[in-house]
Amino acid sequence: MKEIRKGNFVLTGELEPEKVTDLEEILVSARAMKPYVVAANVTDNPLAMAYMNSLVPSYVVQRDTGLETVYQMVVRDRNRLALTSDILAASYLGIKNVLAISGDHTVLGDNKGGRAVYDLDSAQFVYLLHKMIDEGTDLDGNEIHGNVDINVGIAANPNANPLEPEILKIGRKVGIGADFIQTQTMFDVDLTKEFLKETEKYDCPTLVGVFPLKSFGIADFFDKYIPGVSVPKDLLVSMAKCKEEPDKEKRKDLYDEVNMEFFAPFIREIRKTTKAAGIHVMAVLYERIFEPLLKEAM
Repeated sequence: MKEIRKGNFVLTGELEPEKVTDLEEILVSARAMKPYVVAANVTDNPLAMAYMNSLVPSYVVQRDTGLETVYQMVVRDRNRLALTSDILAASYLGIKNVLAISGDHTVLGDNKGGRAVYDLDSAQFVYLLHKMIDEGTDLDGNEIHGNVDINVGIAANPNANPLEPEILKIGRKVGIGADFIQTQTMFDVDLTKEFLKETEKYDCPTLVGVFPLKSFGIADFFDKYIPGVSVPKDLLVSMAKCKEEPDKEKRKDLYDEVNMEFFAPFIREIRKTTKAAGIHVMAVLYERIFEPLLKEAM
C-alpha cells in the first residue's frame, strides 16, 4: 500500500499453495517475482480446491523472502468465529493486507460434498474487519486486546452484466472500510476502462487483474471452466498455434511473445488513460513474464 499511496503504478503477483505440505515451490516463485512486484496474493482454496491454508504461506513468504503478501480469505469456508480468529492470528504474524472474498461454490471444487459456510457474505466480512481494525472489537462488540493493523481489499468483477449492481456493491464495501480493489481477470480494455470510470467516484485504489496464459492448455481450461470469464477467440487461436511447436524452449518463447503482444498494449492503455493504481498479474508459476511486462508496459 505504501507504493500505491505514493501514486506509483504498481504490479502485484499471485502465489497458489496447492495440496502440499512443503512450501519450497512457493518460496522459489516468490523470490523470482520479488524484483518486479510490490506484493503477492496468496490464494485461499481457489475454485473450491482443498489446498493448504493461505495464512501459513502468507507469513512464511514474508518471513523468508521479504515480499509483502496479500492474505486471501474466503467466507465460503469460515464462520464469523473462524474469520475473527484468523484475522487475529494474521495480525500477530505481521500480515498487513487481507483480500476479503466470497469464494467459488464447493460444487466447482475437488470435494463437492463439502458444505459451504457463508455465515457472512463478503460485505459483512469487510464490516467485521472494520470493527476489528477501527473499533477494536469483534462483530458482537467484544473487546480485542491489542491493535489490528491491516489493509482491507475487495474483489470486483468488471465483466458483470448488468454492471450497475456490481458498482453499487463496490460502493457499499468502500463505504464500510475497504482500502483497495482488485478486479477479476480482464481481457477487454474498453470494458475495463468503462468500469474504472464508473468507480472513480469511490476514490479507492484499483488494481486491474490480468492473466497471462502460460500455455494453450491453461488458456483452454480458463476459457471453459473459470466462471464469468472468457478468453478472446483470437488469443486462443494464437495460443493453439504455439502448441504446435515441437521444441519445448521455442514453444515457451512463442507463448511469451503472444502474451506480450496482447497484454503489454493492454497495460499501457490502462496506465495512460485511467486512474488505475496498478495491475494484478494472476500468472501463477509464470514469473518469467514479469520482467518483459515491466519493460514493455510500464
